Parts: sequence; structure tokens; C-alpha cells
Amino acid sequence: MTGTSEIKVFISSREGTCGECGAELGRSAWICLVETKGALCLACADLDHLEFLPAGDTALTRRAKQASTLWAVVLKWSRSRRRYERQGLLVEENALQAAELACLDDAPARAAQARRRAERDLASEEQYLERFAAEVRRRYPGCPEGRERSIAEHACRKYSQRVGRSAAAKSFDGAAIDLAVRAHIRHTETRYDSLLAGGADRHGARQLVGSVVDAMAERWLGER
Repeated sequence: MTGTSEIKVFISSREGTCGECGAELGRSAWICLVETKGALCLACADLDHLEFLPAGDTALTRRAKQASTLWAVVLKWSRSRRRYERQGLLVEENALQAAELACLDDAPARAAQARRRAERDLASEEQYLERFAAEVRRRYPGCPEGRERSIAEHACRKYSQRVGRSAAAKSFDGAAIDLAVRAHIRHTETRYDSLLAGGADRHGARQLVGSVVDAMAERWLGER
């Protein structure tokens, strides 16, 4: 596709009519928005000959997009995230077929590359966990044997957005280590989880167990 701007196709969330042919556009209709005419059906937008390629296969999407003279991005409004999210592309049929053949041809090589990348990521993740656990042990020498690993695994769980995935934790900042240790104590050494299960407010439950967490964290600190 020539030009610098993307053609956007929206999956509608409300009923309407095509601004050109007058056809009824129900909920979930695929439309283009044109400044002078409003919503257009795909036929009036001259996009109804394109094939839909769902998002998910990065290699297939990239190749189909490169091979297609005309393509459009398909977007849908997410109520939970309050933003438009990509659902895939509309591409020319011959471009999609060519992309599928190319992906079939080099699928084994891409699979092997993915395995190597996963192995490197796993090794890197293990090193990070070991360093985090070692820092817990260094900072809290009174921590029971083996707990440092449990704390690291919980705090640093990938994609969890927990404290161990923060920039501060990745630089082994003391405050981030403290938060991870206190969270572990709160969940494993107090009745905090039982209070939550019983309907207690999170902040209120933390206050109720706060003295226990403080005392145990202090014992674990030991002599530094």
C-alpha cells in the first residue's frame, strides 16, 4: 500500500447506515470512517475484496502485509481497556496465499529459531532468579533456609507485574527486595489470606497482620 497513513476498518459496536449506499449496518459491522460521509460499508469503501487475516502469527502477518498492494488494519473497541485494539489485517487473497506458502517453507527453521530463543530466555531468567534470591539472602541472613528461592520465584514471576519485575528490582534495589520479602511473610506466615477469603478489605487486613510482618522481617534481618 502506498502512502504513509494506514487504512483503518472498525468493527462497529452500534447500529447505523452506510453513508453512501444506505445499507443497514448492524452491531459488529465492519466499516470505514470517511470524514465527508461517515461510516461506509466495505463494499462502498472498495475493501470487500480483501481477505481477513487474524492477528497472532507475526511471520504470516508481516509477509502478507508486504505482499499486498492494498491492506487495512482491523480495529475493535475494548471496553475493559478503553482503547481500540488490533484484530488483524485485511489483505489481498493472492498476497495471503503467497505468505502462507512462504511460512510453510521455512516453518522448521523458524521453529528451531524459536526453540533457541526460548532456551536463551530460560537461561537468562534462571540467572535473574538466582541473583534475586542471593540478594534476599544477603539482605535477610536470618531468612529460613530455602525461602530466598521461594521469594524470588514468587516476586519475579514473568509477566506478573509483581515487584520482582520492576526496574528497581532488576537493579536489586533494597526497597524492592524488602517489598518482596514482606509480601512473602504476609502470605505465608500470617492469616492475611484467610482474612481476604473471609471478605476483609485488603488495607484493613494488612493493618491487622502488620505487626507480625514487622516482627518477622526484623528477625530475618538479623545482624547486617
